[in-house]
This record gives sequence, structure tokens and C-alpha cells, in this order.
Amino acid sequence: MTTFAIAHLRSVTMGPAIIAYLEKIDATIAPFGGRFVLHGEPVEPLEGAFEGDLVIIAFPDRESARAWYRSPAYQAILPLRTEHADGAAFLVDTVGDDHRATDILR
Repeated sequence: MTTFAIAHLRSVTMGPAIIAYLEKIDATIAPFGGRFVLHGEPVEPLEGAFEGDLVIIAFPDRESARAWYRSPAYQAILPLRTEHADGAAFLVDTVGDDHRATDILR
């Protein structure tokens, strides 16, 4: 089942470190089957306020997503982002095609 690595970056200080991070991240996700699904495109709030940027990277499964995040290649560049951006990052699995809202009540 597909797993998304999601980052909500509330503020980013653009500069050499973030540029270096952006130049290197693609090479870190490729070995784990990752691909960008969304990368900072404008958000259209429907309810409440939303500030910042949203980034979503899809991986084939949670094991691949964890392996990418923990990989030496990604850990080497991670401080380039975390020291120059404020936000949250997390993993979440998708649901099956037959999922219905009431499934969570079980």
C-alpha cells in the first residue's frame, strides 16, 4: 500500500542551504521508489487558514518510506532543511480503493 511522506513547511528561509537540499533530495528518494506528488503548489483553503508549503512524496510502502528517511544519504542533507525551515513531517499510509468513511468505526 502506498505511503506518503508529508511535510508541512510553515516557513522556509530560502538561501544556499535550502538550494543545496533541493538539488540533492531527488537522488535520495529514487533508490526507494519515491516520487514527488506535490511540491509547494498553491493551496486553496476551503476551511480554516493554511500557511506555508505542502510537500508530498509517494513511496511504494511504509518500509520504503522509512528506509529513505533513515538512509545515510537523506540524513546527510536533512539538516539543510531542518535548520532553515519550520514545519512538521510525517508518514501516512493510503487506504484501499474499497475504503468507506465508516470503516474507521470498526
